Amino acid sequence: MLSLPPSVRIFVALEPLDMRKSFDGLANAARHVLCGDPLSGHLFFFFNRARTMMKGLYWDRTGYCLVAKRLERGRFTLPTTDGASRVEMEAVELALILEGIDLTGAKRRPRWRPEQNRSSSSVLS
Repeated sequence: MLSLPPSVRIFVALEPLDMRKSFDGLANAARHVLCGDPLSGHLFFFFNRARTMMKGLYWDRTGYCLVAKRLERGRFTLPTTDGASRVEMEAVELALILEGIDLTGAKRRPRWRPEQNRSSSSVLS
């Protein structure tokens, strides 16, 4: 299970990427494919065409860290979107995908979120 602070965002490229890329190639893909800043501390994940291999990249204040996983059997199942080339997901969703669980029919229950324009008068004194 990935245990990350809520401030860390996870971006996943839905388009396949050449898995021969390493640190600099993945950082470049994070900039151009995922339109993100690889030095931000967020996680960027890429999959190969067969979806049997994954590489993830993040910056930990001293350098890039590279995470890789290759499946010996089966394929990763990524979410489908309407023509999008990337998706942002939560750590729990990514962990399930990396474990081989298909989230196609999964439903998320409604969650409480603070109101954006909550007036200060409604705060308890």
